[in-house]
Parts: sequence; C-alpha cells; structure tokens
Amino acid sequence: FYVVPRISDLDDVAAFLREVVPELKFQIGHGQMSPTQLEDVMSSFYDKQFDVLLSTTIVESGLDIPNANTLIVHRADMFGLAQLYQLRGRVGRSKRRAYAMFTTPPNQKLTPAAEKRLKVLHSLDSLGAGFQLASHDLDIRGAGNLLGDEQSGHIREVGFELYQSMLEEAVASLRQGGGPEEQAEDQWSPAISIGTAVLIPEAYVPDLQVRLGLYRRLSGFREKADIDAFAAELVDRFGGLPDEVRHLLAVVEIKMQCRIAGISAVDAGPKGGVVAFRHNKFANPAGLLKFIGEHRSTVKLQPDHKLLIKADWSDASDRMNDVRALASQLAGIARGDGKPANAPEEKQPAPPPPRKQYNRR
Repeated sequence: FYVVPRISDLDDVAAFLREVVPELKFQIGHGQMSPTQLEDVMSSFYDKQFDVLLSTTIVESGLDIPNANTLIVHRADMFGLAQLYQLRGRVGRSKRRAYAMFTTPPNQKLTPAAEKRLKVLHSLDSLGAGFQLASHDLDIRGAGNLLGDEQSGHIREVGFELYQSMLEEAVASLRQGGGPEEQAEDQWSPAISIGTAVLIPEAYVPDLQVRLGLYRRLSGFREKADIDAFAAELVDRFGGLPDEVRHLLAVVEIKMQCRIAGISAVDAGPKGGVVAFRHNKFANPAGLLKFIGEHRSTVKLQPDHKLLIKADWSDASDRMNDVRALASQLAGIARGDGKPANAPEEKQPAPPPPRKQYNRR
C-alpha cells in the first residue's frame, strides 16, 4: 500500500513512482471513483495483477489482503494518530513479515503535535495498545471546548434535544452555585423508546443550522397547540411530513403527557411495552388501580411498580398511536378528571327548543 492524505497528491506520487521504479506495476484508488471502478481495482490488487495500490485513506479499515506486507504513508504528519494506527494495521495480517514506513517532508520542520503523534505511534508496538492510543490521542488533542472549534463530543449520539436540555441544566446549575445532580423538578425529561426513527431527515431539511433551530424549538414545546402549529409550519415551508418527522412530533406529544402523568420512561416494542413512573410514585393511585382493573388482561403492575403492557404492536404506526393514547389516558387519571391532558372541554348538549303553545278555540 502507498497511502497519501489527499486526492491531489496522487498524481505527483504516481509520477514519482514512474520515474524512480518504472518496472513497478501500480494502480490508483480513491473515494471519488465509481463503485464499479473501485471494486475492479481492489479485485485486481487482491488477485496480484499489480504490485502497489496507490490510494487515499479508503484502505484504513475493512480491507484484508494477507499478501500485502508493506505500507508506505506519504506525508504522515498530515494524518491523525488514530488514522496512522489503523493504516499500520493493514499489513502484517499473515505469517509474512510486514513493514510500515511513514514519510515526512525532508526539509520541513514538523509541528509539535505531528512530531508527538509519530513518536507515540512508534512506541505502540504491543498487543492491546488501543487504550494507550486513546489516552495519548486525548492528551495531544485535548478534551475539547464546548464553545470552541475543537472537538466537543458527538451530539448525534445523545440527540440534540437531550443535549440542549443537559447543557441548559448544567449552565443554570453553575449559575446558581449548585451541582449537576441538583436537577430542578420541572426540568426532567421522560425517556421514550418506541423502536422507530424519530428525527428531521437531512433530505427533508437540508440546512444543518435550520434543523438544529427546529430541534431547539421542539425542546421548548409544552402544549399540543404548539406541536400542531409547528407541524403546519413545516408543511408550509418544506412540504408534506415524512414518517420520521410525524413520529418525532408524536414523541414530543407523548413526552408532554408523560410529564403530566409523572412517567419517567416508556419502552415499547412489537409485543408491548413497559411504563416506569418517576420516583415509583403516581399522583392518583386509586385511579391507576381502577385503570389496571379495567384492563387486567393487558395491563399488569409489576413488583418494581412498573406497568407491563401486553399488545400487538408489530406495526410501528399503531405502536406510536397506542402509546400516545396510553400516555394521554394516564395523564388524565393523574389529573383526577380521567380525561386526556390537553383535551378540549366536552360541549354540553344544547337544550331542546321550547314547545309551541296552541290555544284551543
């Protein structure tokens, strides 16, 4: 393998190889090639039809060619530590002795970080060096700045709504002089797992900043009317709602009802679900017991004070609708009126018109 950091470097290195070793057979591979072209190059390399694969970092993972025993990395100072470690693992995958060579510009001084990366890589020569690699990488790059341009974590892993909520809680807690564990009672958020995609797809709202702004607004909704107005706005701005967005709005509504009912978590799947209450308490125990008694074939109260729901929820849309209805019903029971939260007041039937009186003659 001969690996370069940029596609623009391929032509220069190819010219160098033709000049220095004209008898060498090599082919080029990079991520901008069509899948068919790239597959042909990889297959030919695997079948030993040429000697050297000149490529970008597309070979750093998912490639196992036991016959390749030599790796040359061009401008190793431009790669990250994890990338270099991954690339080094492309060779030495058989009984043949392997060689990995990392080159740097001869007349150019390396940055302190680049020099440190290469020294660390040279020292990682034993099995189980992954943890050492992560520790050194953290030491070199730092843990990141929340408001800077350095790494600041992966928001996607926790979801933007939860990340935004956690950030606001942490900032508010620090301003008040408390710790992050001192969570205000009105700041908790139910955990809802329905087993379906709930997001604003990039294909629906391409601009990242716009999507983040929409998520920010969603995290602040507390009324059903807010969700309805938000949905109408999305349709007006971006077109009909895809399933992922409809599910997202449904989950936001479910969270509203869960907060009223004191439900801390809902975990639903194809065969039913589990409902957990905040601090294992419910605002209206008598109403809850009555509800369980009315649905004793499908609803059970477990010893850990969680509700076990048995249902055929193999269809994701049915599951979403039923969980929304369940949360709304429990919210009504918690309020003591038995009506779903945010439900409109029932209209009283209009009195019948007065009967006409006729005088007999």
